[in-house]
Amino acid sequence: MAQASPAYKILLVDDDADILELLEYNLLKENFLLAKATNGKEAIAAAKSFQPHLIIMDVMMPEMDGIEAARQIKSNPEFKNTLILFLTARGEEYTEIAAFESGATDYVVKPIKLRALISRINALLTREVAVPESKNDVISIGDLVIDRVQYAATFQGRALILPKKEFELLSFLAKNPNKVFNRDELLEKVWGSDVFVVERTVDVHIRKLREKIPEYYIKTLKGVGYLFSIDKA
Repeated sequence: MAQASPAYKILLVDDDADILELLEYNLLKENFLLAKATNGKEAIAAAKSFQPHLIIMDVMMPEMDGIEAARQIKSNPEFKNTLILFLTARGEEYTEIAAFESGATDYVVKPIKLRALISRINALLTREVAVPESKNDVISIGDLVIDRVQYAATFQGRALILPKKEFELLSFLAKNPNKVFNRDELLEKVWGSDVFVVERTVDVHIRKLREKIPEYYIKTLKGVGYLFSIDKA
């Protein structure tokens, strides 16, 4: 397995000291730079000082749970490109959906399978943190401007605060106007085939985009999928 760059910084957040020790021991062997926190409040403070590329976080913790911590972290534009991987014993679909709504990139249910987890972490970091190919263009449709070089978007001149996956979903749809994509296609194109998330994740991200740009840009074809429209009608 190819090792990830030693420049990658990971913040570990869990109230279980044994889990933290296990993760720390194995991730240090992979040459990651690490910081640790034991609850959501500590995670927010540590994220500000450590500036991690990836946060691996439990859900159920004292002081502040992981989902609320993720929500607060992702609400800060400073962390719009920070990846969050939930590592939790909570396997219910509603908890997974809440995690993705809070800004999660990935969701893994304990018990930990270390080799698979490390492979997943490497895949996330090399795919998401490295500058994607074919980003050197600006998409301008009506009042919406998407700058794929700067990873920024504006509507009527107003900057849009878009977490990484929202930006990539919007960018992908806008690159392919008037073409319909079903949920499976969007999951593969935007999230990748090696990240296992529920189909509802697409719906959640579409809903969040519609809160920030007019709904006429992203149309729903019932029973089929979504398309980006260049017409207001």
